[in-house]
Amino acid sequence: MSADARLRAGRGRTGRTLALAACGALLATGCATMPDSGEVQAVRGANRGDSQVRVYAVAPKEEANPDEIVDGFLEAMTSDDPGFATARKYLTRTAAKNWKPEQSITVLATAPDREPADRHEDPENQGRAYPISGRTIATVDSRHAYQAVSSVEYAQAIHVVQEPVANSKDKEWRIDTLPPGLVLGEADFLRNYRSVDKYYFASGENWLVADPVYIRQRQDPVTRMDPVAQTVKALLAGPSNWLRPAVDAPFPSGTELRAGVTTLTTDDQSTLKVPLNVKADRFGGEMCRRLAAQLLVTLGDLPSVSVDQVELQDVDNNGVCRLGKAQAAEFEAVRDIGQAETPYFIDENDRMTTLQAGGKDTVQTVEVPGPLGKGDIPLGSIAVARGGTLAAGVSKDGASLHVSSITTEQEQLPAVFRSAAAPAAAPKDRLSQPSWDGQGDLWVADRAKGHQRLVVVPDGNGKWIEVHTPWLTENTRIESLRVSADGVRIALLITRDGRTTLQIGRIERQDGADHEVVSVEDLQPAAPRMESVSSVSWAGPSRLVVIGREAGGVQQIRYLQTDGSTSASSVLPGLNGVNGVAASRNEADPLIASSGNDGIVRLMPGANWQPVVKSGTGPVYPG
Repeated sequence: MSADARLRAGRGRTGRTLALAACGALLATGCATMPDSGEVQAVRGANRGDSQVRVYAVAPKEEANPDEIVDGFLEAMTSDDPGFATARKYLTRTAAKNWKPEQSITVLATAPDREPADRHEDPENQGRAYPISGRTIATVDSRHAYQAVSSVEYAQAIHVVQEPVANSKDKEWRIDTLPPGLVLGEADFLRNYRSVDKYYFASGENWLVADPVYIRQRQDPVTRMDPVAQTVKALLAGPSNWLRPAVDAPFPSGTELRAGVTTLTTDDQSTLKVPLNVKADRFGGEMCRRLAAQLLVTLGDLPSVSVDQVELQDVDNNGVCRLGKAQAAEFEAVRDIGQAETPYFIDENDRMTTLQAGGKDTVQTVEVPGPLGKGDIPLGSIAVARGGTLAAGVSKDGASLHVSSITTEQEQLPAVFRSAAAPAAAPKDRLSQPSWDGQGDLWVADRAKGHQRLVVVPDGNGKWIEVHTPWLTENTRIESLRVSADGVRIALLITRDGRTTLQIGRIERQDGADHEVVSVEDLQPAAPRMESVSSVSWAGPSRLVVIGREAGGVQQIRYLQTDGSTSASSVLPGLNGVNGVAASRNEADPLIASSGNDGIVRLMPGANWQPVVKSGTGPVYPG
């Protein structure tokens, strides 16, 4: 039984059409199969979205009634059946030929509900129409890109007719009209698919940008490819439509895996040889090297394979180039120096302070050098450049943005940007907390009424540039922002109509007459199921940690992908009164948060929140 099917037990579904195999040490109950008679029973030991659970479709039985045909097909869509061959047996011959399950996936909050047949839809009683309903939470397109949506009503229909059986005058009920693609409940979707980051080069630059997609956990039913081959195929297909305007794919158009390749494995030296369908003279030299880097970084996200180097082969099976992990590291947006990142916060005296590990379970607070740690300007928020030598601070009144060294002593420099707000404006109506991208540019939003704008300060000390933001209308306000290390994406907390939501924008840059033209385009919701979001931090190439609240729920701290996808395991331990959170790009580093009840606290991997400083606000890691 599928993961969502267990939730449907008791809803009047009659046709039981699946056998469930859960063979593995992780499932205490061993293997289980669906009985063909008796009451429906929950399968214990198989959690929602458990990737160890495999569902096998069962063909329709002879003289199955229309209800059983529709129920059986809905179940069969959740299976790993090669080519969805068994699912197609529920369709008429024409429908089976035309159905393209690979073209899209509609993800519902729970498995689709099948209502009783609507006889009025077919007054001549030549067939029966079954309304299919649910709440859509996401769609996945043919490029495997997931797009979360606010929960909206899903309403489609499945129509069944009687069709003659091959080599017989008898007729059987079969589906002749159905919704496009696959329709899956979230639990079944997460059981069958996993998120993987593909990587492409930022436009005109030499560093990589993550582009999350979903691939099958196991063999893809349509292509018969294993997860490694699926991932390579998805990378070669090019970036998602949303990311495409901001990245380059430096390989020849039409580049694909060689025909017939469905499995890719490493050799005894952990080298993955990737056979392509193009001649060497079309992708040699630096182009080959960059594509190999994309593959190495992309495959590093797969648990099923460990790749130390990649060799690209041409159509004639000749090796064109080979690249190892150490060489691919030069294409990272921010170099990993192999050390834990240092967190910072604002202490009770409104000065910038760093947290440094003392003993095994102790933390020391150290005032940073320079005017941000010892100056005369009280601070309201801070941000640290990725290199860890510069920092920016917004004054406590929100009026001015200052930049200085945090490794050496220096005099207080003039503000690099000032709010356009009136003198009597409140801090919340002035400058937001700033953020640095991985290339050293500093970003901040001015929330001044009538003068709202997003600006970027090149290198943290250049002449500020107003960012083109066509979506920043009079009734829209940027509460907070965080720029990704690659400088191509920006996480924004946007308030509109009294509701604060998390949006991801695409950063585009073009050469202008006097200065670079920078714009933030095509905002996409990253937490549509949250009624409000109060804090966000990047926690990896395509992962965010957020503080938010679902409708009617309590405040949560959880991980989200930039495409809005999530899982039940992404919810973090609760924390009372939390008002800010910060994550390092290294998963091994602790989360840091500020709480009105507990001051500055940290969350080590696998542990609970631990108080470290009694009083403090605005925790940050570099970025």
